Amino acid sequence: MNRTTDEWIGKTDDDPIPPRVRARVFDRCGGTCHISRRSIRPGERWDCDHIVALVNGGEHRERNLAPVLHVYHRQKTAEDVNLKSRIYRKRLYHLGIKRKGRSLVGNKNSKWKKLLDGRVIKR
Repeated sequence: MNRTTDEWIGKTDDDPIPPRVRARVFDRCGGTCHISRRSIRPGERWDCDHIVALVNGGEHRERNLAPVLHVYHRQKTAEDVNLKSRIYRKRLYHLGIKRKGRSLVGNKNSKWKKLLDGRVIKR
């Protein structure tokens, strides 16, 4: 007779994942890395990774976790942050909101004007 356990759900996104949940995630995935599909050997450093990243709308719960080797986890996290920033920029563009950037000296929008002799004066 199998006993079922309730799925772990973090109260906040910063809640640490308990060791019992890490063990269940490892067993559920058969001890293989979610990204490289390589078997995780004893003593190798591995992390619990969110399959859908929290910054991209994923949930901090057990079914969204998978074991990942530490090296691949750092790469995936960088890709997730890059994806989030690209989505944010495209959303601003489609909404018609432009980010205010630095204007270059000599640009029409700049309050400074560069003369031909190299001097920079206020417009």
